[in-house]
Amino acid sequence: MKERLQKILSARGVASRRRAEEMILAGKVTVNGAVAGLGDSADPDADVILVEGKPLPERSGYVYILLNKPRGYVTTLSDEKGRPNVAQLVADCGVRVYPVGRLDMDSEGLLLFTNDGEFANALTHPKHEVKKTYDVWVTGYAPGGEVRLGKPITLDGYTIRKPQVRLLRAEGDKAKFRVTIHEGRNRQVRRMCEAAGMHCTRLRRIREGSLSLGDLPLGKWRYLTAEEVRDLK
Repeated sequence: MKERLQKILSARGVASRRRAEEMILAGKVTVNGAVAGLGDSADPDADVILVEGKPLPERSGYVYILLNKPRGYVTTLSDEKGRPNVAQLVADCGVRVYPVGRLDMDSEGLLLFTNDGEFANALTHPKHEVKKTYDVWVTGYAPGGEVRLGKPITLDGYTIRKPQVRLLRAEGDKAKFRVTIHEGRNRQVRRMCEAAGMHCTRLRRIREGSLSLGDLPLGKWRYLTAEEVRDLK
């Protein structure tokens, strides 16, 4: 059955529909050896569709999504208190997916969704120690705050690995850090800040494993590319 090319590319995890349209306009997509144009249709089961000379990924039945989560949304599929939840932000993907890991209601940034349980477990299981990087805004900063923040502390009876901390800027008692952690304890970065004598006023996850948030607009989502899924796996 023929479908618009941008829909095919998106469904196969090559790129979001918007990005797929850009790739088509740039002449990076061919159908049966001919350069495709925006608005063209094809049958992925009968036609040879190449993107930058490479064939489409096979259908897997799995969906992998990256959301730039805004503040004010809880990381659940539904909420008994009636608060906005992240499932509402990805509902238009057309498939039931669930979040991989968590971001608390007041945090923002990179949040993954999938219907692939093995993939989700690989990213969230403590033994894999997938690195996560955050931009962190604080008050209560004093010189040496980055050193205190970079010390391993014990949370819930578990001593975290030494985090990587870089001071990006400081002005008075306000500062911004880039922090990379190896675990995913409940409100871990915020609790690390409190232990270091500072209060976290804003927290944004910008990287998980090999995947970066990039310039995805706040509140928007996109499909992961096949290469991004392979790298995360």
